[in-house]
Amino acid sequence: QVQLVESGGGLVQAGGSLRLSCAAFGRTFSNYAMGWFRQAPGKEREFVAAISWSDGATYYADSVKGRFTISRDKYNYVLYLQMNSLKPEDTAVYYCAAGLPPLIAPMKSYQYDYWGQGTQVTVSS
Repeated sequence: QVQLVESGGGLVQAGGSLRLSCAAFGRTFSNYAMGWFRQAPGKEREFVAAISWSDGATYYADSVKGRFTISRDKYNYVLYLQMNSLKPEDTAVYYCAAGLPPLIAPMKSYQYDYWGQGTQVTVSS
């Protein structure tokens, strides 16, 4: 059974930074897609960033490109999202996700089979 546990959310002022972590348990995650999605109140869940666990290839939503960085600790099975220059519109619940191979559509929610419980990020203006 795969379990994903997020941490690192919180309240930050606009322009500040946060780093989210996602500890993954239950599998070796070789060749998995790992991603971050977010959902703001009243909006649909949207893609933020993704990474190929095997070769480290990364993918970003246009809205976060240049501000957010996704990375992974390949041997300790931890996924990270470094968020800099945060804006009020980044306020959302952030979800970690893991998807079985093959890596077909890392920016789409249907790529992912397992989801964490989410962590709240609030950016004040």
